[in-house]
Amino acid sequence: MKLIKFEIVTPEKVVLKKMVQSVTVPTREGIITVLPRHIPLVGILVPGVGHIRKEDSELEIFTVSSGFIEVLKNKVVLLADTAERAEEIDITRAEEAKERAEEAKKRAENESDVDFATVQANIEKELARVKAAKKWRDIKKR
Repeated sequence: MKLIKFEIVTPEKVVLKKMVQSVTVPTREGIITVLPRHIPLVGILVPGVGHIRKEDSELEIFTVSSGFIEVLKNKVVLLADTAERAEEIDITRAEEAKERAEEAKKRAENESDVDFATVQANIEKELARVKAAKKWRDIKKR
């Protein structure tokens, strides 16, 4: 079985570093899956849920915010502003953060100098965290 090196790197730390069978991530062009021997590419990440299939075929779920994916020969690197492994996300806190972000968006609609793209990106990031945590929880129940 062929494997590829995989890393998620944020400005603060290396979030994940493993040998994997495949990598699936959300990009501006859509969700892509990278397998061994994939052609080289660079893409733009969007906030969302991704996953890897580990050597033992088990899925590991994570979230990413904006950033880049770089696919090299036998190596995939995600350079993300933020990223979290699903098992590290507290669902209750993530749902509360999503609610706060949505309330901030409602308040911002009444102000003229608000950067709506930033507000929307925060909502998308928090929604991805909630989705990833729930997906991981559902997999662990099986």
